[in-house]
Amino acid sequence: MALDTSNLVELTMAICDIESVSGNESALADEVEKLLSSREHLSVVRDGNAVVASTNLGRESRVVIAGHLDTVPIANNLPTKLHHFEREQVIVGRGTVDMKAGVAVMLKLAVELTEPKFDITWVFYDNEEVASDLNGLGRLVRNRPDMIQGDFAVLCEPTSALIEGGCNGTIRIEVSATGKKAHSARPWMGENAIHKLAPILEKLASYQPETLNVDGLEYRESLNAVLAHAGIASNVIPDLATLTVNYRFAPSRSGAEAESLMRQFFAGFEVSVTDLAVGARPGLNTPQAQAFIAALGSEVKPKYGWTDVARFSALGIPAVNYGPGDPSLAHADNENVPVGHLFDCEAGLRSWLSGN
Repeated sequence: MALDTSNLVELTMAICDIESVSGNESALADEVEKLLSSREHLSVVRDGNAVVASTNLGRESRVVIAGHLDTVPIANNLPTKLHHFEREQVIVGRGTVDMKAGVAVMLKLAVELTEPKFDITWVFYDNEEVASDLNGLGRLVRNRPDMIQGDFAVLCEPTSALIEGGCNGTIRIEVSATGKKAHSARPWMGENAIHKLAPILEKLASYQPETLNVDGLEYRESLNAVLAHAGIASNVIPDLATLTVNYRFAPSRSGAEAESLMRQFFAGFEVSVTDLAVGARPGLNTPQAQAFIAALGSEVKPKYGWTDVARFSALGIPAVNYGPGDPSLAHADNENVPVGHLFDCEAGLRSWLSGN
């Protein structure tokens, strides 16, 4: 069934009901491409399962609005259902929060805004929920950076219909201690590698995270052990113990600075970096961001989790997160979005993009 943008609630449910778990976005991408290609004011390009639609009206500035088409695996939560929770009407189902409600808002506005204040590039991309090297937006950055250039970007990730600026960076490291194997009945003949991690665990438990002000927003950092691995059997003293630690760092820090801080913090232990993604400054002091905030009249908060706004920031494009849905419900089995969030985000983006 072709997507119909006349009713935002029904559109959201229709998009969600087209299952698009990461790697299986083709059916939804086909419908998105078909809908946007039928509009004369849009120029549409397909790249794999990413669809990019642009206006080319000769406006003085261009903005980019992006959202991903994929979801995490379903958990008996499709098709979607419309429910009343307390005094609120909500759509329940996989993808309602992360982030097909945002995609629905984007599609409705892309179709209806034929004479926007800015030229707009609408980006619908694949594989956001899986490994970074598969990410469709990252693929466009690498292969077609000309398609996603702009003066300001909005990523329609769930933010409870509030503006969340930038995002923290993230680094994962493995901290290892070595010992000597022995039978657990004769532990004095070995060295227990797990026990050698005790000072690290004590240090982590007493760690007090910093809060850094970046462009007027307070980004709270965090440092936590998230995985532990050691031993080969319950009667063997382990000769190797490895702790995986995740540091979420403010977007004012570079990746090199974050790594250096971790190596200093765990001085004396073997440290290896397994994953690193720098954050994104919100750029709230730019004229484009100020105009966006003023048009929406929204409270602005920091984004603690990493999002694809960092890809825009790396290109020198100020970017914010703004979309329907409570981010704490993303990926949950009871994922649901308030209908009010849909209309709030549609009204906010429409006002900004149309200049009304």
